[in-house]
Amino acid sequence: MEFRGTTICAVKKDGITAIAGDGQVTMGESVIFKNTAIKVRRIYGGKVILGFAGSVTDAFALTERFEGMLNKFAGNLMRSAVELAELWRNDKVGRKLDAMMITADENTLLILSGTGEVIEPDEGVCAIGSGGNYALAAARALYQETDYDAPTIAKKALKIASEICVFTNDNIRLETVGKALNADTPPAKTKKRASKEA
Repeated sequence: MEFRGTTICAVKKDGITAIAGDGQVTMGESVIFKNTAIKVRRIYGGKVILGFAGSVTDAFALTERFEGMLNKFAGNLMRSAVELAELWRNDKVGRKLDAMMITADENTLLILSGTGEVIEPDEGVCAIGSGGNYALAAARALYQETDYDAPTIAKKALKIASEICVFTNDNIRLETVGKALNADTPPAKTKKRASKEA
């Protein structure tokens, strides 16, 4: 039986990036093995945050290798991700990992896969894992239609996913990185909900 950790959602808005993850680990397709797993954490002295989904063993291997690259390249997130991806493309790692990871520092938000892809998501919103599509849809709607900050959007999107996806629960852990924009810095443009006409 394989153990799988599920949904992670990330939102980058107004200088803050938030990554939220649920606590469910599933054994196979039918057994909830754990409800309080920690799939979101800080690394590299707290300057980088990440969340993982997929096979638990592979996710830990991906995280460990990525952390090694961060140490090697002095915390340069993009370079570390690209160098890790190159290891897979050059077949130096040996096998593909059945896991994905979202990682961020104060400037960059990336999705990394165990097959060697590095993706910088559009609009600063992304999600991975079994409930990823539900969380992504919810996060995009909240980002575009409300004035919520990044942590609130990530948490609410994951809560919505937990109400739809059986592989996602509402035991949510959240980490943030970055600095909120000051009053002199114009906020990112967001669409406001149109009021209903009578």
